[in-house]
Amino acid sequence: MGDNVRVGTRILYVEDDQRIRGSVKLALEDDGWQVDEAETGEDAIVNFDRQPSDVVLIDIMLPGIDGFEVCRSIRRRSDVPIIMVTARADTHDVVAGLEAGADDYMTKPLQPKELSARIRALLRRARPNQPGNPRLRFGDLEVVPSEGVVSRDGEQLHLTKTEFRLLVELANNPGKVFSREDLLEKVWGHGVFGDGRLVDVHVRRLRTKVEADPANPRHVVTVRGLGYKLQP
Repeated sequence: MGDNVRVGTRILYVEDDQRIRGSVKLALEDDGWQVDEAETGEDAIVNFDRQPSDVVLIDIMLPGIDGFEVCRSIRRRSDVPIIMVTARADTHDVVAGLEAGADDYMTKPLQPKELSARIRALLRRARPNQPGNPRLRFGDLEVVPSEGVVSRDGEQLHLTKTEFRLLVELANNPGKVFSREDLLEKVWGHGVFGDGRLVDVHVRRLRTKVEADPANPRHVVTVRGLGYKLQP
């Protein structure tokens, strides 16, 4: 395998087209991942409750419960990384999927090598903070990168792994302005041609959790025309 992140890693793949599901499953298994299959949204939720996965790959168009609802349901249970699969990248489905709790998205047809790279990126741990300064404090907000803990006014917050990595990237560099391209590369491992909507939606999601007033953020602020920064 050549990559320890894959050892024992379970992927739940939710896709109603048996031919697509079978070919992607085979390619992922050839690349060293363990893959569980689900044909419907209902099956996916039952499967996840019975055997929690490390990553969930969900096609948006499913019979019965659609991919958005599967994503919301799993997100209520877990902070597991979720990749949504859509037929086109230029539709509202992308933003709707991200707002439902997805961490990333891919368009059909799936390219197994790129998919494996996306999965590895989502499974990366947040980079630990510099030794000697394990706790980062910003007013009522405290971040402990080494423990994966964020709290506001002493109350622990529940962030997804990607939201946490985004916050740590900003918190390790207070006052520094990050462009969307910077954050796509550092948090998602995407190149310069990545989709800035990933950053914008995750910033919105992050603000609903870390800000007392998300509409008027005091921590994760927008620098118009440039990007985002964490206000020291």
